[in-house]
Amino acid sequence: MTLFHLRAAGTSLVLDARGVAPLILHWGADLGDLDVTAWADATVPAVPPSSIDVPLRLSLLPSLFEGWSGRPALTAGGPLRLVAADERNRAISVRSENGTTEVLSELKLSSEGVLRVRHSLTNRGDADLAVPGLDVLLPIPAEAAELLDFTGLWCHERQPQRLPLRHGVWSRESRHGRPGHDDAFLMVAGEPGFGFGSGRVWAAHLAWSGDKRIWAERSALGYGVLGAGELLAPGEVSLRPGETYETPWLIAVHSETGLDGVSDRLHPWIRRMSPLRLPRPVVLNTWEAVYFDHDLSILSHLVDGAAEVGVERFVLDDGWFTGRRDDKRALGDWFVDTEVWPDGLHPLISRVHERGMEFGLWVEPEMISPASALAAAHPDWILGGETGPTWRWQRVLDVEKAHDYLLERLTALLTEYPIAFLKWDHNRDLLTPGDAHRQTRALYRLLAALKTAFPHVEIESCASGGARIDLGILPLVDRFWTSDTNDPLDRQSIQRWTGVVIPPEYLGGHLGDGVAHVTGRASALGFRLATALFGSAGIEWNLTKASAAEKVDIAAWITEHKRLRPLLHTGRVVHADTPDPAQQLHGVVAQDRSHAVFALVTVGTPAAALPPPIRFPGLDPDRLYTVRAIGVPPRVMQDAPPPWLANGVTLPGRVLTTAGLPAPLLVPDQALLLELTQP
Repeated sequence: MTLFHLRAAGTSLVLDARGVAPLILHWGADLGDLDVTAWADATVPAVPPSSIDVPLRLSLLPSLFEGWSGRPALTAGGPLRLVAADERNRAISVRSENGTTEVLSELKLSSEGVLRVRHSLTNRGDADLAVPGLDVLLPIPAEAAELLDFTGLWCHERQPQRLPLRHGVWSRESRHGRPGHDDAFLMVAGEPGFGFGSGRVWAAHLAWSGDKRIWAERSALGYGVLGAGELLAPGEVSLRPGETYETPWLIAVHSETGLDGVSDRLHPWIRRMSPLRLPRPVVLNTWEAVYFDHDLSILSHLVDGAAEVGVERFVLDDGWFTGRRDDKRALGDWFVDTEVWPDGLHPLISRVHERGMEFGLWVEPEMISPASALAAAHPDWILGGETGPTWRWQRVLDVEKAHDYLLERLTALLTEYPIAFLKWDHNRDLLTPGDAHRQTRALYRLLAALKTAFPHVEIESCASGGARIDLGILPLVDRFWTSDTNDPLDRQSIQRWTGVVIPPEYLGGHLGDGVAHVTGRASALGFRLATALFGSAGIEWNLTKASAAEKVDIAAWITEHKRLRPLLHTGRVVHADTPDPAQQLHGVVAQDRSHAVFALVTVGTPAAALPPPIRFPGLDPDRLYTVRAIGVPPRVMQDAPPPWLANGVTLPGRVLTTAGLPAPLLVPDQALLLELTQP
């Protein structure tokens, strides 16, 4: 056995595999070139009074058998003993066993500094083994004394919450059968007061789309940990002799430079591991335009309106299949409704293609309506049967049992029609204990089969909006629907925090109606356009009802988005830590720092008559930049604007970052777009 020191992108992981149990000695900032043996020997702590009589060390699989009285990694079986360890290409494999169980632990540090850890548990005994839980734990230092994670509701996903990490456990559990609108999403432990651009942080995300738990613990014994794993119901996973259970990957990142430093590692890694076809097409989705009112004439006018403003992908949402006139019936009957579409979808798709756009289609394969032909023919395919309440008038389809049917129906649709995109929805929780593991694995299998058979078809993960955004499903999809709300004020917060983990080009953001359908709140067109600019942009609005002036602005916005998307969808995402929470600044800076786009956003009433200067993070301090306003001008309340705004200004990056520029006096719910270029 030996010591291992993995290093990449300013991060070090040191694992000591010389003893009975593998020990994680360090996960955090790069330790540089190091005599690992000398340092490891020097890290042995003292033995305090009223404790075990040997130094307490935090192992890779901590348990009571080692003196760890915190939440254990594995609660089944006796003490594990290290039997083998190996390292290759910044990946460590560690095998531990106790006679009846064997655990293979994998630790991989990517070139971007992203650490992935998972365990595999194999039953080596003669009897079946119930797996009560197997979690991944990573150490965090005492300085990581403040936590950030997320909660939320439908249309209000990923709302941040902060609290101090004191002695005890802060644990977030999801029992939705999907991550849920209140998903913790990312748990960050950091120095108190850490922000987007400052403070040391340690962050963890579980790459899993089913039930899960993620937690932070500070023990009175002196150690702190971040931990996560699948949340298993009693008896949900049982291993026969020789069978193996594999945990989801824990994705962990350390940053010395706050939350933007977390994104600096995750975004390039995601772009490399799950690359997208660029450029990302501008979408029009029909949902808030027509809802269930599917009529070829109406939709043809919408197709024409979409093409005139520059849309590149037209997506037909819910309502196209047999008997689906509202949300109370027909889920599972995946046949084109011949009453509404007597010639199938061919006339509409032909119109879409004639106007130079791709065609996409909405589906919800994991669900079944009690009022459907499928439910009548296969009541045994309803997960949990008829017990428990319906949710949006629907129940959950057992994807494992219905796999062949779903694959056949989706294959038939994708074969008959030239469909480039599926919006894959999931509009309720499971609410059936003990089924989430099997259902999630069956979903992954179905998506993988479709991806293999139809590699040209892109899939969007939608779950009542943003209730299933995670790095477990990401390799199988190409887009996330970030939230069901198109209200720009809500979207500013949702996109801001979702984007800490997910790069903008994976996140769908649409221009909605002037009065948001979900909130009823009115908003200016310029605010809506600026909010939808940065991600995978689209429209969810009946353009046939837009005014001529609005269509001009929308067409100009799409032209601007197409010009900027090579930057927006490859660059570095940055945020300013503004002193006034009513004023926010976020942007994207090119990887070579030659070009940038920022949005100055007012999400409330500013605290002062003259707001703080606009300070642009992420620029090259020694390079000159010309700053100019672009897009629809925001509404302001001022007798005179800052003079630089009229024709722009050219200044060094150091000045723009440190001193900044005077801000115009935007009223609430407005956004000013600023482009920075080389003079």
